[in-house]
Amino acid sequence: MREVTAAIIVKNDQVLIAQRADNDKLAGKWEFPGGKIEPGESLQECLKREINEELDVEIDVLDFFGESIYTYQTGSIKLMAFWCKWISGNFTLKVHSKIAWAHSYELDLYEFAPADIPLVEKLKQSL
Repeated sequence: MREVTAAIIVKNDQVLIAQRADNDKLAGKWEFPGGKIEPGESLQECLKREINEELDVEIDVLDFFGESIYTYQTGSIKLMAFWCKWISGNFTLKVHSKIAWAHSYELDLYEFAPADIPLVEKLKQSL
């Protein structure tokens, strides 16, 4: 099982979501940004690196939010999400086609990747 991280970045009661690019396996699906953990890397280090690589911003990783386990055709992933705070930088799309800031009551308007759906449901109760 692959371990993957996700950032729950909140600003003004809205959460950052990102749409997977057209060349991605899950093209068009929305997700909480993050990525695969490199060998020897902590979950927090992974999130900071991935968010910087994908969106060109710096974040602080705060408390653990929750996890989701999902089996895709390519294998199972364990998605571990953390509350994060945007520290600096301007959002630049490097691997996503779009980003959006959404209120919790707006999350149902977006089609999320299957592994992210349990996190969306939990987030709707948290914000």
